[in-house]
Parts: sequence; C-alpha cells; structure tokens
Amino acid sequence: MAVIVVADDDVDIRDLVEFKLATLGHQIVTVADGSSAVDACRDSHPDLAVLDVMMPGLTGLEAVREIRNNPALKDIPVILLTARAQQSDVQTGYDSGADDYITKPFSPKDLASRVEALLARAV
Repeated sequence: MAVIVVADDDVDIRDLVEFKLATLGHQIVTVADGSSAVDACRDSHPDLAVLDVMMPGLTGLEAVREIRNNPALKDIPVILLTARAQQSDVQTGYDSGADDYITKPFSPKDLASRVEALLARAV
C-alpha cells in the first residue's frame, strides 16, 4: 500500500482518482490546490503525488517545482493530470520535474497502470 497525494480543484475528478486508487489498496490524501499539495507532501511524505496543472493559487507546475526544490521531497514521483494537451504543455510539465503527464479526459484504468508503474520504479 502506498500513500498518494491527489490535488485537483475539480471535486469530481478528485473523487474519481481517489476512488480508483483506493480500490487498488492505496491510502489517498486529497487536496484542492497546489499549496495544499505541497503541504500534504511535507506532512505525509507520500510515495507519489498526482497533481492537476490548473489550480487556484499555486499551480501544479509550481507545486512540482517546490517539491523538486525541497531536499526532503525531491524524490517523490509526480504525475501531472491535466486538460492541457498541447505538445508545448506536455514539455513544460516534464521540464518542471514531472515523472509522467496524463491528459484529461483520461481512462481511470490507464491512470492506475501508470501509478503502479511509477510506484514499482520508485522501490
């Protein structure tokens, strides 16, 4: 079982991701914005974080940068989950430090597979 932080300002997406990952046996910490995501990472030191890019306050991109710049958090795998699908957006996501980039709409099964793959690599 892994601890996973899920940050999305859309409650329906957040609930869907939480439900899918919880059915895999993971403990999910949900938050609604980037600042809370960084705080949750500091508090629970999760095994993985799934972040929306476009959130109020601190964006997912800014949250990834903060996570990568914190020595205690820098090794947490991060998946960006976003509606921004342009190639330049994807490149910006990876340049910000994301380990994976999934565009909305997304398949919950695909998300689960990619989460499991990142968790397996992190071991």
